[in-house]
Amino acid sequence: MKSHIRELVAGTLLLLAAVSLGAGEAMAIEEPAYEVIEQSGDFELRRYEPYIVAETIVEGDFSKVGNEGFRRLAGYIFGSNRKKEAIAMTASVNQAPSSEKIAMTAPVGQQAEGDKWRITFTMPAKYTMETLPEPLDDRVRLKHEAGGLMATIRYSGTWGETRYEEQETMLRSLLAQRGLEAVGEPVFARYNPPFLPWFLRRNEVLIPLDTQYPPPGTDTEYREGRAQ
Repeated sequence: MKSHIRELVAGTLLLLAAVSLGAGEAMAIEEPAYEVIEQSGDFELRRYEPYIVAETIVEGDFSKVGNEGFRRLAGYIFGSNRKKEAIAMTASVNQAPSSEKIAMTAPVGQQAEGDKWRITFTMPAKYTMETLPEPLDDRVRLKHEAGGLMATIRYSGTWGETRYEEQETMLRSLLAQRGLEAVGEPVFARYNPPFLPWFLRRNEVLIPLDTQYPPPGTDTEYREGRAQ
């Protein structure tokens, strides 16, 4: 009996490992480029390079808007778009414009915008605003993000609002300890598909900061101590 239990446990662990590795390979996808300036446990300060997002604004509860926003944006990258291309003069007048599939990237971002929510997909770095296909859904827009300094905290688990708020509170406490000032709304970032077990997921809260780092009046010795 004990032997069967051990085999069952071992098989379960192997299955979970396979799921994790398989999901990792399937989701080995591009992220916005950034430099880690400071790291301590699950906390990081990152300086992001400029990037482009597809965004949509959704009304509703925190737990529901992500699905609706994801559906719209997934429609865009999977072909609900108009590819920008030159059409030969000999083309038929009624020729339908072609669409283009865009590779999935990470994370999916969710950020408050007034009483609504802004849901975003990051576009692959190979694209520019001039080369990205045009969305056919007028609720989807392309936007250039300037990048800049972001504070982040990483955690695993479910995507619920309570968990997100706990992590946001923790991140703001870490910022206060460092004398860093938030300059925008926090972003809830999801990096994994919903079929991945909750304990294997990578979630983050990101808060945009004043571009001055380290804060004025902070000496080198203090900065180096924080980065350890």
